[in-house]
Amino acid sequence: MFSQELWLENERKCAVVRKSKQGRKRPELLAVALGVKVGVKSGWLWPPLKLFACPQISSLVRRAALTHADNHCNYEKTHNFKVHTFRGPHWCEYCANFMWGLIAQGVRCSDCGLNVHKQCSKHVPNDCQPDLKRIKKVYCCDLTTLVKAHNTQRPMVVDICIREIEARGLKSEGLYRVSGFTEHIDDVKMAFDREISNPDERLEAVHEVLMLLPPAHYETLRYLMIHLKKVTMNEKDNLMNAENLGIVFGPTLMRPPEDSTLTTLHDMRYQKLIVQILIENEDVLF
Repeated sequence: MFSQELWLENERKCAVVRKSKQGRKRPELLAVALGVKVGVKSGWLWPPLKLFACPQISSLVRRAALTHADNHCNYEKTHNFKVHTFRGPHWCEYCANFMWGLIAQGVRCSDCGLNVHKQCSKHVPNDCQPDLKRIKKVYCCDLTTLVKAHNTQRPMVVDICIREIEARGLKSEGLYRVSGFTEHIDDVKMAFDREISNPDERLEAVHEVLMLLPPAHYETLRYLMIHLKKVTMNEKDNLMNAENLGIVFGPTLMRPPEDSTLTTLHDMRYQKLIVQILIENEDVLF
């Protein structure tokens, strides 16, 4: 439940947003957000404030919209704050005051991206609305975080699996008693995780890692991927697609530093996946 002080503070911020829609000037709106005075003779302050602090206005608008939005599910969720070092000037999205310091100036919610002072984080209401771009996995993810990110009442994986079972599996012998193959289960989990991930962001991350390779390693890997891509172009004859080649070359190319049998077995599916991505996107990554 909101305290009276938090409710009044929220109403004040919403009033600022409503007033801006009625023709209020951006410098004046920004000054309210930052707690500074920008008068007629202080117009020279507007350019630097506009450059560094306009995102704060978007933050106020975003929080006001989230507070008054009629969401499909109203599950309460606390913010997952972690100490963060901000690059350049930054303002607290709760009190609108400047964040001082060179490192660890405040905290950031790893689920929704809210940036506040460490002391302010104790007073922020439990109104976290996770950003889907920050949710990388379906499994091993907090349940409330997952459903709020998708704006659903339940995780989509539950709906999909139950719908499939009720459509064609209710009469299957040993339903829920006979275990499936671990490899098949892992493939299904990875398929759901790939569905939630942004393909462009994933390729960008892989490309950044490739840029860290020594020149000799990079050139050798690039030449090999070009060759394997040509192999997949003859899949009708050799029956070798990118996934099959990933199974063959994954353990060799992505061997972990430690020769642990348990670690190797656990990483095999990821080794296969990364090699598959390298082959399928060879023309983009190299």
